[in-house]
Amino acid sequence: MTSPPSSSESAFSKFHPGIQRWIWDQGWTELRSAQVEAAAPILAGDQDVIISAATAAGKTEAAFLPILSALASQPSLVPGVEVLCISPLKALINDQFERLTPLAERVDVQVHPWHGDVGGGKKAAVLRKPSGLLLITPESLEALFVLRGAEMPELFQALRFVVVDELHSFMGTERGAQLQSLLQRTELAIRRRVPRIALSATLGDMDVAAAFLRPAGGASVQLVIADDDGQALKIQLRGYIVGANSALTPATAASPDELEIASDLFHVLRGSDNLIFANTRRSVEIYADLLRGLSDEERVPNEFFAHHGSLSKDAREFVEKRLKDQSLPANAVCTSTLEMGIDIGDVRSIAQIGAPPAVASMRQRLGRSGRRGDAAILRLYVTEDEVTSKTPPPDLLRGEIVQSIAMVNLLLERWYEPPDPDDLHLSTMIQQTLSIIAQHGGVLARDLYSILCTAGPFSRVSEGQFTELLRHLGSKDVIMQSPDGTLLLGTTGERIVNHFTFYAAFATPEEWRLVSGGHALGSVPLLFPMKTGLLLIFSGRRWRVVSVDREHKVVDLIPAPGGRPPRFSGAGALVHPKVRGEMHSVYGEANIPTFLDATAGELLTEGRQNFMRLGLNEKRFVETGGGVYLFPWTGDRILNTVIALLSHCDTPASVEGAAIFVPSATASEVITVFEQLLAGAMPDAFDLAQGIENKASEKWDQLLTEGLLDLSYAAKSLDIVGAREVISRMAREG
Repeated sequence: MTSPPSSSESAFSKFHPGIQRWIWDQGWTELRSAQVEAAAPILAGDQDVIISAATAAGKTEAAFLPILSALASQPSLVPGVEVLCISPLKALINDQFERLTPLAERVDVQVHPWHGDVGGGKKAAVLRKPSGLLLITPESLEALFVLRGAEMPELFQALRFVVVDELHSFMGTERGAQLQSLLQRTELAIRRRVPRIALSATLGDMDVAAAFLRPAGGASVQLVIADDDGQALKIQLRGYIVGANSALTPATAASPDELEIASDLFHVLRGSDNLIFANTRRSVEIYADLLRGLSDEERVPNEFFAHHGSLSKDAREFVEKRLKDQSLPANAVCTSTLEMGIDIGDVRSIAQIGAPPAVASMRQRLGRSGRRGDAAILRLYVTEDEVTSKTPPPDLLRGEIVQSIAMVNLLLERWYEPPDPDDLHLSTMIQQTLSIIAQHGGVLARDLYSILCTAGPFSRVSEGQFTELLRHLGSKDVIMQSPDGTLLLGTTGERIVNHFTFYAAFATPEEWRLVSGGHALGSVPLLFPMKTGLLLIFSGRRWRVVSVDREHKVVDLIPAPGGRPPRFSGAGALVHPKVRGEMHSVYGEANIPTFLDATAGELLTEGRQNFMRLGLNEKRFVETGGGVYLFPWTGDRILNTVIALLSHCDTPASVEGAAIFVPSATASEVITVFEQLLAGAMPDAFDLAQGIENKASEKWDQLLTEGLLDLSYAAKSLDIVGAREVISRMAREG
């Protein structure tokens, strides 16, 4: 009696013979679980599917083995793009092009990359004879709609699948709202529904992800959640203390703790491939420079290279290729640029300098390590300031160490931050309004509302609010209305749409271009003061400014012995309430996690002792001579809302780490304000937003009415429900 075929054999049998031969040629003995589970629903050709699996678990193949089998088994009878694959990064598209081309060739399917760096000739060839797989960014797809709107039905008439790569990177963002709108418009252009296949390595709430992929239809999305990596995990958290009198040394532009961390990284990581994540581009430059300097001191070849979004394409690709080259060790000091699924080969470990920006981000980064069946290794390097008589209560608690521990705990529980479901994305709705008008040459208001709001991603926007926006855009000459009611672009709208920056939903600040010897190095924000003779660190090297072309915004550099890294724009991520809640739990425990080194363990013990000494195990207020600190143990969005509520009651306050500081006040006075708010004086989010000055943050916010800007800010930045719960608890518990 023969045994039944395994699930891997069953899935394998469903693939086209050309795909089967490719699998055999790879030397695979079996398919990964994601590849097995995704085969049937994708081959059915009528289901939306989300494939969530660890990095290097074969997600790309899980999607494209059945997709290419379906294309080969039932060739299209009409010309056109058959698979639209949308990716967040040009580098990911280049990587996917290299990975998918040999596979697609087995079934005579062409793969076409399309983004800003692809030449016009190659794009023109695709438009002349569209076919196969089109790998594209949201911005390039937006440009196709604007510039070739009338051609879209023909271009995509053969469309069988839409693939969204790195789904998590879009969720809850302006770019994500743009993506949802583009997916809706693609289906409207060809007048039929197309299965959407999404790939992601890090997803918390799968129901939220499904609702994002198919708005108003998330319940029908097939979920493929693979958990077959069986990977062991090794974690170490190393603590460092910054002396109260520590200062930058001219020779290094770094503090003593940065020097110590760099030395540890150098001696532990040198000789193997690793990723070193720093939380800012400035930190990347500091550590890349320090590690290069240590290599020079030891008279050994440098193996440490900077990688972030402000560096030139050539500089980033050099690092990526060096990581892929298994004959030479390489360590990339990077921001989130290497967090997503660009193929950089196998790396031995991940180093994280400072508390991770988010649990989901930490999981994504960790997935880059141990990709040959070895244990995934995470090394955390966290600093705390030396305690003095002037140290404020929040810093006595060693929050960076405790936050890092809390995030590791949540990582081990497989919890990740969900996206914010409340944001209205009105800035992106303006962009999509202008884009649709440009696509069709004009559109009726009721049709525009139907496309964007009734069936699109802006369903929380009412007809009245949409009408208010259109009238305001008309008053600004962004749009105009013909006698028959058709909305057209106004003079200002034409200028906006015709500018190359229009296609991105996010703002791109003006920058200086840095060059040396005719070679582009990258760019820094225009706000950075630039003058001849200035010394700076960039791309992990030291430079001197020899000329500044202010008209063309070009800065010429030559190598120099000293320098400081520039300050880049960008804000840190908001801490989620779940993380702060876990921090509170860590303070109340007695055990020392085994993954802490001696210094980190001492800092945790010190933080716990101060937590108890300040009475925070029983109360949430700490009074000092200068005011009172509040410890709600909640997320940054709620903290900011409480600050706004206190300001509304003429009680100035500020956020300091995990705490709120109210100067010149006592705990009883703050509790009295809270009781007044709870008694009925608490404004709603819209009213509260009206008293906030700096509300405009997204690209097209300046084109909103004041009322719509208040509405947008309230939805995105304020949490009245959460703040009320915190205020009620603090007023009750004291």
